[in-house]
Amino acid sequence: MTLRRLLTFLLFACTVHGASAAPASGDMAPDYLGRTLEDKEVAVSHYRGKVLVVSFWATWCPYCLKELPILEGIQQTAGTDKVQVIAINTENRDVFRKVSRALSKLTLGMSYDPGKKSATLYGVQGIPHLLIIGRDGRIQNVYRGYDESSLDGIVQSLNAAISMPVEAVNN
Repeated sequence: MTLRRLLTFLLFACTVHGASAAPASGDMAPDYLGRTLEDKEVAVSHYRGKVLVVSFWATWCPYCLKELPILEGIQQTAGTDKVQVIAINTENRDVFRKVSRALSKLTLGMSYDPGKKSATLYGVQGIPHLLIIGRDGRIQNVYRGYDESSLDGIVQSLNAAISMPVEAVNN
């Protein structure tokens, strides 16, 4: 085997073996959702029994900034007894601190992702990246690189997750 073929084989083997697949619909959601400004961990398990809408975003993403008020509207319309929106900022703590002050009137949950731990667990390769997690902790849908044209499908998915019978959640 030539050196070039050996290196190619090793690179491929390491990539395939070391790669973890992004969770998909039906999978249990990874628990970690980042940290608050007060350095408290945000976790899926804190919201069991509620539908979670999790959005990864950054200040440099115009669509993400446009989406935050929509996510706030979802939080307000559905009510915190049924739905919790968590917006995970993918930038550093200083940026998150500044933007949190600017967005302090929003009632949705906000966290940031030090070390990209949550982004890695959720297989985030780009933003916007949104997940709907059912009351049972399973991922219902994953939306990557979406725009306004995806909104109807997202709303349908959210309504389906909210209307899931309680006994299905407890099983």
